[in-house]
Amino acid sequence: MTRRSLMRAACAAALLMLSMAGSACLMQPTHDKPRMALFIGVDASGSFERSGYYDDALSFLAHYLYGHLNELDGLSRPRELFVGSVGGRSANEPKAFHPIHDLEGKQIPEIQAALKEWFPPTDTLTDYNAFFQEVGRISQERNLTLAPITVLIVTDGVPDAAPQPKKADPTARYAQIDLGPMEYLSKNLTLRLTYVNPKVGQYWRKEVPRQRVRLWTVDADVMKGWPQQLDPQAEPAAQHRLWKWMLDNVDYRVRSRMT
Repeated sequence: MTRRSLMRAACAAALLMLSMAGSACLMQPTHDKPRMALFIGVDASGSFERSGYYDDALSFLAHYLYGHLNELDGLSRPRELFVGSVGGRSANEPKAFHPIHDLEGKQIPEIQAALKEWFPPTDTLTDYNAFFQEVGRISQERNLTLAPITVLIVTDGVPDAAPQPKKADPTARYAQIDLGPMEYLSKNLTLRLTYVNPKVGQYWRKEVPRQRVRLWTVDADVMKGWPQQLDPQAEPAAQHRLWKWMLDNVDYRVRSRMT
């Protein structure tokens, strides 16, 4: 074989190796985590307003949504986002859910103003079951079942749409909360309740029937601490203490429920 032939063969082998290496890179599995679907529930009942936390909750939500939409300091941008009311003026009243497009590009004051406009505290009932049914319907219709799903509700946690128990048993109404529409939507579905008191949080953990839904409650006294993380001199992107506080206290990763 001539020297020129040897050089051609070497070049051909090198090109083949490069081609195989490129193909191998394309075949490598990606390890990017699937983006979550985020559902936000706002308790717009008069009872939550009377608790004294309604205005603070909407202010918190405005910051929380801004942080997630802009992926600040580890807060993940949702694949889909829906914001709806928890309750109504009658049981099982359907409610509109605002999509991500209604909030994209807005600053924190604009988001807070939109929340106040959408969810005035005029509902007479807090109906979690109707809200969970809508989460299930939207997730299935939008084909979100393969993604992690987070459901975050700002609420006092007290259901009042369910029939009142005949005997004075404060836990009975919690047994009527139905998480069934969400149980098998996703392998990773977390329900987060904020602004509940410790006793109500305990009722949700012990009395509400559930199998696969992960539950995380944040007491109202803890939620009162979020404004203390704000730096009045810093822009939103530089509110590092606040975004870390949200990750550590609200977006805490909950382990799977043992069955």
